[in-house]
Amino acid sequence: MFVKCWGSRGSISVSGKQYVKYGGDTTCIEIHAKTGQIVIIDAGTGIRRLGKSLLGRKKSAYTLLLTHTHWDHILGIAFFKPLLYSKTRVVFQDRTFAGIDTKGVLEQVLKPPFFPVKLADLQADIRFDPALNGSFQIGSLTIDMIPTSHSEGSMGYRFTEDGNRFVFLTDNELGFSHPQGRKVEDYIKFAENADLLLHDAEYTHDEYARKTGWGHSSIPDVLDFAAKACVKRLGLIHLNQDRSDDEMDAIVNECTRFLKNNHHSIDCFAVPYDFEITL
Repeated sequence: MFVKCWGSRGSISVSGKQYVKYGGDTTCIEIHAKTGQIVIIDAGTGIRRLGKSLLGRKKSAYTLLLTHTHWDHILGIAFFKPLLYSKTRVVFQDRTFAGIDTKGVLEQVLKPPFFPVKLADLQADIRFDPALNGSFQIGSLTIDMIPTSHSEGSMGYRFTEDGNRFVFLTDNELGFSHPQGRKVEDYIKFAENADLLLHDAEYTHDEYARKTGWGHSSIPDVLDFAAKACVKRLGLIHLNQDRSDDEMDAIVNECTRFLKNNHHSIDCFAVPYDFEITL
C-alpha cells in the first residue's frame, strides 16, 4: 500500500515563506493498492496538484472518498483537471452529508454563481456508488469506516492490505463528544496497532482550552490516543492555518520528547505536503 499526502493544512489554504516545509494545500490523500487501484481521500486544494500528477502518469481511473464536505475538504474539486477528459473514470462514494447525497453536494458546488462549470458539463465518466460504505473492498484494500467526532456525516477510514494498516482520522475531536461521535475507546480500537495513523492535531493544549467543541483535537490528546492504540507511526495532520514551519517543528520536537520520556516508541511527525510512504 502506497500513501501520499497532497495537502495537510486545515480550515483554509495558506501561502508564504513560513509555510514552505509543510505546505499550504488543504486535505488530499492518494492511496495505491498493490493490485493497481487508486483511492483518493478528500478534495481539498491539494487535489489540484494530484490531478496534474495523475494525468502525467496516465492514470485515469480512481475512487474518491470524502471524509466530510466542509470547504477545506472539497474546495479543490473544481480544479481537478482529470474531470475535463472523457477518458477519466471517477467513482465517488455515495452517502449523505446533512441530508444531501454526494452528487447533490457536487451539484451545489459546481454551478453558477459559485463556479462557471456545472457538474453535468464535465466530460469524465462520473459515477456514485452506495456500496462504498461501512466495510468494503477496493482491489486488495479492505476499507472500514467510523463516524468522527465532528460534523454530521463526517467519517474516518482504515485501510488494510496484507496485514498493514493505515488509519486516517482528520477532523476528529477526542476531547469532546459531538452528537454522532464515538467514545475514545472506540477510536482506540479502530486504530489499534496501525502501521500509520494520520490524526487531526489542530490545537496546542492552550489553544484547545478556547476552542473546545470546534471539532478538532488537542495535540496532547492525540499523543495519549496514539500511545493507547499502540500505533507505529503518528502523523499530525489538519495543521492549523496559522502554524508556521518553525512552530510546527517545535511542536514535533516537544511531542518526540514526551513520547520518549514516557517510554513510547512511536515515530511522531507533522505531515508535510508530498509526504509518501509504502506500507
